[in-house]
Amino acid sequence: MIDITEQPAVAGFIRMCEDGWLQGWHERNGGNLTYRMTEEDVAAARPAFASEPGAWHEMGVTCDNLAGEYFITTGSGKFFRNVALAPEKNIGIVEINDAGSAWRIVWGLAGGAVPTSEFPTHFMNHSVRKRVTGGANRVIYHCHATNVIALTYVLPLTDRDFTRPLWQSATECPVVFPEGVGVVPWMVPGGVDIARATSEKMETYQAAVWAQHGLFASGSDFDTTFGLAHTIEKSAEIYVKVLSCGQGVRQTITDDNLRAIARDFGVTLNEAFLG
Repeated sequence: MIDITEQPAVAGFIRMCEDGWLQGWHERNGGNLTYRMTEEDVAAARPAFASEPGAWHEMGVTCDNLAGEYFITTGSGKFFRNVALAPEKNIGIVEINDAGSAWRIVWGLAGGAVPTSEFPTHFMNHSVRKRVTGGANRVIYHCHATNVIALTYVLPLTDRDFTRPLWQSATECPVVFPEGVGVVPWMVPGGVDIARATSEKMETYQAAVWAQHGLFASGSDFDTTFGLAHTIEKSAEIYVKVLSCGQGVRQTITDDNLRAIARDFGVTLNEAFLG
């Protein structure tokens, strides 16, 4: 029997959970992470799969383009701080049925655990990001990024009004997310409504802010996705500190500066967010 935790996909997943915990973004059982495995990932992990997979569970959503896929997922009610200590109890691998409507556990989530309660939201957004990126995006990450949440109390909850302060608070932001960020108003988590609202944003953006809740980010791999979330949260932290100074914004990165960054780094900014 192989040690599945030494396989690159699983090891990378565990590391990202640990990184998010160390940032302070995952109090108690807050946040969740999923990864759509490659064929090579599945082949490497298959020797550790259960001889008899778990029962099928319908999700209430169907995504044809994810039929037959395998996902690594955090567990419902599980704490990110415990993932590295006991992976088999806190994360697992699920297989999707041929209809793209149900999952079953093939490894992990021991002791009767199940995938994160927000798995349907992740699933719908994996479907969108797979389609719009030609299969490149494989990671969906939800964290309770402190300063991003704080800004949802003071900034207008529009994509433009949220993106501009983030772009202007850290020079690398226009390069990391040139399309901007989407904003989803407060909604009850874990349901179909927030899943649909987020997937609409993911048609355009790599990341969406959940008002009074956190950040939802996507990417091609663990480094890219964590780096996106980290960059957005760092910029939000800078802006929160600027506001806290009580002096107002006296100087900033102008729209012409933003265009110059885009030109020199070869990215296309969302012009709808510029003056």
